Amino acid sequence: MHELPSVNDLQSCAMYSHHNIWRDALVPERTFHYYHPDSKGLNFSALMDDVKNAPDGSFFLLHPCAHNPTGVDPTEEQWREISYLFKVKNHFPFFDMAYQGFASGDLDRDAQSIRIFVEDGNLIGCAQSFAKNMGLYGHRVGCLNVLCNDAKQAVAIKSQLQQIARAMYSSPPVHGILLVSGILSDPSMKALWVEEVKVMANRIQSLRTTLRKSLEQLSSSLNWEHITNQVGMFCFSGLTPEQVDRLQRGFHIYMTLDGRMSMAGVTTGNVSYLANAIHEATKFG
Repeated sequence: MHELPSVNDLQSCAMYSHHNIWRDALVPERTFHYYHPDSKGLNFSALMDDVKNAPDGSFFLLHPCAHNPTGVDPTEEQWREISYLFKVKNHFPFFDMAYQGFASGDLDRDAQSIRIFVEDGNLIGCAQSFAKNMGLYGHRVGCLNVLCNDAKQAVAIKSQLQQIARAMYSSPPVHGILLVSGILSDPSMKALWVEEVKVMANRIQSLRTTLRKSLEQLSSSLNWEHITNQVGMFCFSGLTPEQVDRLQRGFHIYMTLDGRMSMAGVTTGNVSYLANAIHEATKFG
């Protein structure tokens, strides 16, 4: 079992839910390399080595877009290389699609990695969440898809999933599900939703650009290119725990100690204050 780490192997992802899920299911897990703290980007060579060296038929948890917590996604060509190696190794990719539309503003583009795996003949699983991109966080609405070899395998997997669901929640609340199905089944409502998702994504991208420019205009000695290179709701700022503490104590700006901040919380009204605070907190290392 291979699971996605938050920051390479520097620290635990215990604050995130995936580890709790595997532990409670009594599934043994290992982490693989993903984020490079120096480049603040993808550690692609180490990732590929881990995929290659994992036992054949391993289960990998992947984020298809807007990776949480790093905001770092593979390129299309890198996804193709990953998919090819998965096929060679007979690994099973399970995609956690929690932020579709938040990486590029385009729902189809954000699903490109999944399509690459399917086109290469990989069997896949995908957990799709509408909690964020439809504003239904409290409802936790989503769907689970598993691509099977044939109808017989599909029936067997479905029966197992039904047993698990029966023991966990029996039947889910219907209100949020009806909202999602209503929007997706109505062409005009779906088109409006797609446009609004794009507006949200564009706002976040615009504020990334503004935050980076503001830091550069303050003559910060640090490189802030990763702010605009990363995508999605979260920015892995590269701030140290000490710098995060300075932001909390001196400016009442709060983020996780690994430097992950929510770009959705940055606005035109507070971005200058945020940039000045980060500049002051990072002046002396």
